[in-house]
Amino acid sequence: MNNQFKKITIVMGTVLWVLSLSVPAMATRIKDMAAIQGVRSNQLTGYGLVVGLNGTGDKNNILFTRQSLTNMLKKMNLHFDKSQIKVKNVAAVMATANIPPFARIGDRIDITVSSLGDATSLKGGTLLMMPLKGVDGNVYAIAQGAVSLAIPAGMNDRSSHLLTARIINGATVEREIPFHLEGKEKLTLSLFRPDFTTARRVGDTINAALGEGIAKIIDASAIRLNVPESMQQEHVAEFIADVEGLSVVPDTIAKVVINEKTGTVVIGSEVTISNVAVAHGDLNVVIQEQNPEYIMELPGTSTIGELVNGLNSLGVQPRDLISILESIKAAGALQASLEIL
Repeated sequence: MNNQFKKITIVMGTVLWVLSLSVPAMATRIKDMAAIQGVRSNQLTGYGLVVGLNGTGDKNNILFTRQSLTNMLKKMNLHFDKSQIKVKNVAAVMATANIPPFARIGDRIDITVSSLGDATSLKGGTLLMMPLKGVDGNVYAIAQGAVSLAIPAGMNDRSSHLLTARIINGATVEREIPFHLEGKEKLTLSLFRPDFTTARRVGDTINAALGEGIAKIIDASAIRLNVPESMQQEHVAEFIADVEGLSVVPDTIAKVVINEKTGTVVIGSEVTISNVAVAHGDLNVVIQEQNPEYIMELPGTSTIGELVNGLNSLGVQPRDLISILESIKAAGALQASLEIL
């Protein structure tokens, strides 16, 4: 490809056209792209029993279900031979939950219960009281309640997944996870998607709005925040709210994601193409300087989104579009990373 090629044209026999695409970058709140380090949810797990099943529980050969039921009944002063217990209406389950930051005693959280044995359905069951523990072994919530299976309209039990269920507000917080903001002199703001350019924009925005020296960039994902002295004792939460409310235009990498199974192509706004010519079947995609009367042109700096829009307007099928993009990437003309799912 020589230096005279400067413009994008699409050639396909007769008069063709390309639709230009230009979408301005949108500002995003800092709270939607970052979080204060240490302020996060924590995972809880627990083991228990779901009772009241209509013969769809674990079979008698699932020993831990029988043992758990026996132990529970013994605590109620009911003593008998465990060989007499039939557990077809009972299922052993594991429960999982996320306890959000700053959750207070008495708050309710959702839980998910999943069968451990060979039960065929948890439909209609009730979870008996179970403790939910953190990784440190402490009990942070107590769960109990009727399980709820989400069965889409028109689907029967046979075609639905019946071994995992939700209990909305199914657990009560019994212990708070300590995290104190009072007296904090420094905080760390952690970006969800690390990027040096975005980190600098965030830092510059905070300093411009709240005062020079408030924010210092540590690396691609972390910005150190110096809490003003006047806010360190009782107003740290207000300081964090001030930071979260600021808006920044995040930077994005040039990337094209292709799902070959579905024919889906997702293109980042920064993706561009260099000089290249691609022939695919009876379609030619050419970047050239000439200005044919029957062809509309785009500048050589046009994004690939404009090219794809033009190809779509020609009725190019997704599989052909994928092949064209892969060929442009192989030629070194696609200025972006190409990810194929």
